Amino acid sequence: MNRSTHHVVPNAKGGWSVQRSGSERASRHFATKKAAEAYGRKVSFNQKTTLVIHREDGTPPPSSDQG
Repeated sequence: MNRSTHHVVPNAKGGWSVQRSGSERASRHFATKKAAEAYGRKVSFNQKTTLVIHREDGTPPPSSDQG
């Protein structure tokens, strides 16, 4: 994972977390994916990082630059 990326990922204990690449701990935990996305967008904009929103199974979406 690129250090200049934030991820919205499912949390093993339930809910969703926002986590910066390379970090073991989440920045913040949320009950819903929608709330995690909103916070992730705000943080990503402020820190000028890319936001990657993962699926419920934890996998990232397919890259849009794949041919």
